[in-house]
Amino acid sequence: MSWQILDTNSIWLKEFACALRRLTPTRNWCPEIRNFGCFEDWQKSVCLSDPNIEMIQFPLQRGYGRPPLAQVLPTGKMISHRMLRGCTTPELSPLMCTAPFYAPVAERWPGPVIYYLTDLTRKYAGMNEARILALDHRMCRIARAVCPNSSRIADYLCAEAGCDRAKVTVIPNATRGQNLLPAPLLSPAAPPEDLADLPRPIVGVIGNLASNMDWMLIADAVNKTSHVSWAFVGPTDARIQDANEHRAREILLGRGGRIRFLGRRKYGELRDYARTFDVALLPYKKHEPTYSGSATRFYEHLAACRPMLASRGFHELLSKEPLLKLVDTGDEIVSALDYLKGQGFSDGCEELRWRASQEGTWDVRARALMAAATQSDQAKVA
Repeated sequence: MSWQILDTNSIWLKEFACALRRLTPTRNWCPEIRNFGCFEDWQKSVCLSDPNIEMIQFPLQRGYGRPPLAQVLPTGKMISHRMLRGCTTPELSPLMCTAPFYAPVAERWPGPVIYYLTDLTRKYAGMNEARILALDHRMCRIARAVCPNSSRIADYLCAEAGCDRAKVTVIPNATRGQNLLPAPLLSPAAPPEDLADLPRPIVGVIGNLASNMDWMLIADAVNKTSHVSWAFVGPTDARIQDANEHRAREILLGRGGRIRFLGRRKYGELRDYARTFDVALLPYKKHEPTYSGSATRFYEHLAACRPMLASRGFHELLSKEPLLKLVDTGDEIVSALDYLKGQGFSDGCEELRWRASQEGTWDVRARALMAAATQSDQAKVA
């Protein structure tokens, strides 16, 4: 028996699958979107070292989840047949689906189904909300356990997609277990080489530096903090459609001096940057689907123990004080930085964050999902 995970394309799904693999055998399916995928029949195993996971790549037709292809192509049948070919005990092998588009696969799967939803998919740009709702309804009906990664997604599934609340276990995003510190970090760690010459104090932002960031807020804060350095760690190639937000990011990219953009770094290296910041900033812009999700970088910073400031762009973070401090404006960021400077950039919550981080790992999340699946099996037997 092995768990089938469909799919593991994103980094957080790879991390989750890697943690789950430490508990049970898994087969990690990773579709490759192709223009003529419906005419191709191949698959290949790809082994990653960071995270350490083996994936099975296979072709998937571009646009498979949208009309008219969704009505014409038997994608669900094709994927389920592919997965069943290498599964010796499908009736015992759980299938974990990570998107509503796999409802046709879930309905054909002979074993238990777990719906692990990490985004409010119907709010993606260009999605037909009524159609996604219908797919979510189908997933909730067939799944034995439904595991969204936020309470807002859970509420949506129960209120609108007809999910039985008894099936639901909220499983937030997380960080790697090896990112945890042996003791609380009470002062910044030594910086990586590419930040060694940047004057302190350093306010740091990690992750995808794209449209889910409030660049107007960031620019306002930067303009009002001339004696603070800013480090941005992550890619900046994603397009920002809002003209004002785009312009704000472009201006910051060209500033230089105490404002440094380091570009993309390996996921496993982000902890070294998080630990070296005097203050971490989580400047999310409030819009969907970001607002209803789970903030992965919060758990990265939680493990680093350093003080955090966060905007109100993530519903999940609104209940995280005093692990972080909520800020709404550039002036509030300035006030928070002034206060922290007076405290030697220690807000007194380092140990609290350290203790909380012990329960915020992918291994903890994987055990919670397996427990939810096991409980649903026991309930069905009873």
